[in-house]
Amino acid sequence: MSETQTSSGSSDDVEVRDVIDPTSVRRAPRYKAFFWTGALVGIVLGLALSLYLVNTPAGSGMMKAGVYVTVLTAFVTMVTTLLAGLFAVIADRRSLRGR
Repeated sequence: MSETQTSSGSSDDVEVRDVIDPTSVRRAPRYKAFFWTGALVGIVLGLALSLYLVNTPAGSGMMKAGVYVTVLTAFVTMVTTLLAGLFAVIADRRSLRGR
């Protein structure tokens, strides 16, 4: 086998950078990163908001404050995760606008 041939028998070695124009490469958002960021922000905001509301005078009379904290944190986490997904879709659509 000659030095220019690869194991598949092809002698046409081409660099990807020589073939692809960097200005035409689509840059799609990483949805997983958007969703994880939304979930983590939601957990932090939900815990902070629910713990603040439980410790106010209006919330001090609750019999089961833990249930309130759990439900509010889960709701805020769901909303922020869905918002993060919406931002990812909007970013994806904007990346396709110039095509």
